[in-house]
Amino acid sequence: MNNVWLTVAAILVLFMQGGFILLEAGSTRMKNAGHIAGKTIFTVGIASLVFWAVGYGFIYGEGNAIIGLSDFFFGDFTSFDAEGTTGSVDFFFQLTFAAIALTIAFGGFAERGKLAAYVLFAIAFSAVVYPLVAHWIWSDAGWLSSLGKQDFAGSTVVHLTGAMGALAATILLKPRLGRFNKDGTANEIFGHNQVFTALGVLILWVGWFGFNAGSTGGVADGFFGYVALNTQLAAGAGAIAALFIVYAVTGKSDVPTMLNGALAGLVAITASCAFVAPWAAVIIGTIGGLIVFFSMKFFDKARIDDPIFALSVHGVAGVWGTISTGFFATPELAEMNGGLAGLFYGGGFSQLGVQIISVVACGAFAFIASYLLLLGIKAILGGLRVTEEEEIMGLDISEHGSYGYPENMQAEVDKKKTGA
Repeated sequence: MNNVWLTVAAILVLFMQGGFILLEAGSTRMKNAGHIAGKTIFTVGIASLVFWAVGYGFIYGEGNAIIGLSDFFFGDFTSFDAEGTTGSVDFFFQLTFAAIALTIAFGGFAERGKLAAYVLFAIAFSAVVYPLVAHWIWSDAGWLSSLGKQDFAGSTVVHLTGAMGALAATILLKPRLGRFNKDGTANEIFGHNQVFTALGVLILWVGWFGFNAGSTGGVADGFFGYVALNTQLAAGAGAIAALFIVYAVTGKSDVPTMLNGALAGLVAITASCAFVAPWAAVIIGTIGGLIVFFSMKFFDKARIDDPIFALSVHGVAGVWGTISTGFFATPELAEMNGGLAGLFYGGGFSQLGVQIISVVACGAFAFIASYLLLLGIKAILGGLRVTEEEEIMGLDISEHGSYGYPENMQAEVDKKKTGA
């Protein structure tokens, strides 16, 4: 039953890619929708092969505190761990997490990155950046694991790592055409389909139960239900808090902000879902929903173009989620799942300090490594970004030779040709 549950959870996490397709496509313009959908599927394929070849081995292979050095080209179908999970089931589950981190990183490329840059970065990120962070935290030999780092399902490993890749990309690619004015003010580039975006968020929300509850690894004690409860409460609180704050500040109940609040609540609870009480999950999700709004405004003012708000939703909320266990982890749950009790439960600053160290170390490594890898890719390709003409045309037609919405887009082209 543990193997069945973990396989079902892995399928849920893999299905989250469908949520990302709808979220990213809906949050961007129609002329890039087919490109976004296609490159997501293609790069998940790349991530799968790279993770099989080296990624899993770098994370869980026998090695040292920095990197694993065995189990490459994984093919184990005989071993079982203490919970009776087979090696191949665990591999499949871990693979889906690696693919999610990569998809998050690609948020920084949206609407202007070359397809070839996606391909090369997918290989590099899946082989180097994600595996090292995951080894440090989730491998028993990892140096942060030995300090008692608490990250149950990946606020740091998956979300912060992916967001730092996105930050490196969006800095090097520079903003989309027309995103900012010369005086520094921002222009909104609205997504073409809020219904797609909302459906994408719902799919991600459902898939998150594979993410968080699946990370329990078993069904015998029913603890996965407790993790699911905390996950649901944080997501709901994040959505409500984000809608409240955007209405309080702007006077409008902005839908995209509310949707990002739900995701921020989910990201924030990902580290702490197995360590905190339900009331704390509500607080963690609420704070996630609030900070994502202010973070989005901050990046706008900093002239950092983040089309799907990956930096705010996955980065800033990921930092908060990681640190939150240092405040809210209960003694009983910390004893069950590792690490120490949080500050608010008499645990002092020890666990909080470990959480902060992990955020700084992993965030800095993921950003610097991604930045250097992208500089190398830029040199190889002669640039990461499509030409101005190709960006105006849209990546559907310039990169793939067809439109994601052929009837709609061709009608617009015909109008321009005839001057109608």
